Amino acid sequence: MMPLSAIVTGLLLIGLGAWGYLGAEPEHRSVTALIPAGFGVALLLLGLLARKESLRKHAMHAAAALGLIGLVGAAVMVVRKLAREGNLDGRGPTAQLAMAVLCAVFVGLCVNSFIQARRARGGSSAGPV
Repeated sequence: MMPLSAIVTGLLLIGLGAWGYLGAEPEHRSVTALIPAGFGVALLLLGLLARKESLRKHAMHAAAALGLIGLVGAAVMVVRKLAREGNLDGRGPTAQLAMAVLCAVFVGLCVNSFIQARRARGGSSAGPV
């Protein structure tokens, strides 16, 4: 299930990067619009690696870490734009918000999966620290 989530999230991020880059006017295109696509390619590859049982744990932990980095990076950019201008007008900020949401959902799915896997192994439940 989780390898598929990484693959789907990766494909969505690749599409988001393509939308951000190719949808802009040619004179306003910036390679930074492809940042979501870069994260997407990495998640897609990690998802494909995770389909092999012996690599699943490490690949999915790497994917979760990458998702968290994507979430924090995109969210910081969104908050900075809101603080500076008070709005998210434009293709770039919209793509950043979408990347933050996609990565947040993916990380949430990963955390839930990791908790369920630990419980299934008979490990300690995620109780209070």
